[in-house]
Amino acid sequence: MFNRHTYSVLGTMTALALPLAAQAQSAASTQVETRMTTVAQPLPASKPLAAQAGVAGTVDAKGDAASAAAPQFTRDNGAPVGENRHSKTVGDLGPVLLEDSHLIEKLARFDRERIPERVVHARGTGAHGVFTASADLGDITRASLFVPGKQTPTFVRFSTVIHPSGSPEGMRDPRGFAVKFYTDEGNWDLVGNSLPIFFIRDAIQFPDMIHSLKPSPITNKQDPNRFFDFFSATPEATNMLTQVYSNLGTPASYRTMDGNGVHAFKLVDKNGETVFAKFRWISHQGVKNLNGAAAAKAPFNYLTDDLYTEIAAGNFPTWDLMVQTMKPSEFAKLSYNPFDDTKEWLDVPFKKVGEMVLNKVPDNFFEFTEQSAFAPSNMVPGIEPSPDRMLQGRLFSYADTQRHRLGANALSLPVNRPLVTVVNNNQDGQLNHGNRKADVNYFPAQTAQKTTDAQYRQSAYAVSGMADVKPISKTDNFAQPGTFYRALSAADKADLIANLAGDLNVVTSARTKTIMVSYFYQADKDYGTRLAQATNVPLAEVTRAVAEYRAATAKLATR
Repeated sequence: MFNRHTYSVLGTMTALALPLAAQAQSAASTQVETRMTTVAQPLPASKPLAAQAGVAGTVDAKGDAASAAAPQFTRDNGAPVGENRHSKTVGDLGPVLLEDSHLIEKLARFDRERIPERVVHARGTGAHGVFTASADLGDITRASLFVPGKQTPTFVRFSTVIHPSGSPEGMRDPRGFAVKFYTDEGNWDLVGNSLPIFFIRDAIQFPDMIHSLKPSPITNKQDPNRFFDFFSATPEATNMLTQVYSNLGTPASYRTMDGNGVHAFKLVDKNGETVFAKFRWISHQGVKNLNGAAAAKAPFNYLTDDLYTEIAAGNFPTWDLMVQTMKPSEFAKLSYNPFDDTKEWLDVPFKKVGEMVLNKVPDNFFEFTEQSAFAPSNMVPGIEPSPDRMLQGRLFSYADTQRHRLGANALSLPVNRPLVTVVNNNQDGQLNHGNRKADVNYFPAQTAQKTTDAQYRQSAYAVSGMADVKPISKTDNFAQPGTFYRALSAADKADLIANLAGDLNVVTSARTKTIMVSYFYQADKDYGTRLAQATNVPLAEVTRAVAEYRAATAKLATR
């Protein structure tokens, strides 16, 4: 989100085809901080960087091959066009005529080629693939895709979060890792990131956080003064800031990157029994990142070029889908809220449930990657929301932004359309082509009945408590970033300190710098001490800020 510092990680997992109970993974094999390595440069492409990636259908791939038979050029109404190089004019020196309908249509269509850019995750690339289940999860969810050997088509969109669509791919940022499963009971969107946690735990803060990270409304430049001003009042961001300022914030390849659903989800079995779960994608290609110097030299489009090149060459990237589960009876043992998305479920074992392979580059970038519409609210029977406050907000926000970008009929576009038949009374809107013929567009209707089978009702659950606007009680903001830091190699620690100091040293407010360093000091004393030295913040000021923070926190706890 920030500057072009990067880092590389290596770790390879072997696909397993074992019973679910036998697939529990050790912490070392699933925690990215123990598997990552740093590489000297982006993974090499098989063609010159300025060239296309050898994808079938491109001019690059055709080379000197002769063109196929040329079809007749037409207008959008299908009428043939006799001239496409010259406008209709009055003589050699006369004006262009408004009656040249082909000219007017061509310019008008050109003017409307761009749809609204995503506010976040604007810079992205996508690929088609297939998910093959390896475990039967029938004992914890009725979701139909988790049957051993069953294959489900997927579409994946990788992205940066903060930077615009025309930005370099090497800039520091969490990376979006969104997967659309086209299941036989509708589409399930697992809309996640490369990192397992997030900056904030309540969606009401999301617009403010993004505003701080986006360019200044005055200078139109991204400014560490602005986003560290926000984060200095947001101590729960310490975990995410530690991870994104490590070399994980600048991956060497989308293929060498893990993915995470981030939130907890509720899994419901056929009897209505529930457990809560988190999902993680483990890369078969390992986890490889760039350091700051390598990221600064990375080609503008290196992540997309690498993905397209490798898929076109038949080197299909693969990920294992892992799941963690917890019952409500286990929550009390935790030092944190289980639905706090700034936390990982450390020490909860992972189990492999399937494998995803990306095997096809989209035929058209705009029609697939740009028009792909992901939303956490796109769930299927057996998968439901948890009380995660960030997830609850995203249930509305993501679907709403897609309707804004693409219109009410966004889910009828080929990339978003379910494989199953859609049956409802939603109608009309821009670009509707549902081909409806029925007179009945309401429910209930005796003359044209539609079924709502009770087996698909969402689970019932009890709630209790006082409705209020209060923070969660178990915050524990600093333990996990300390754990992450201590697991890093010496070189990775040095890169983390350099990356953070690079942006903190731009901050002109001594107060903001001191508070930020105090958060990292509370995560780990060595971490905070080294960062204080790198940012010229007196350690005495840091320890005083720590004492003030703890006193304020203790006071709040007594209210």
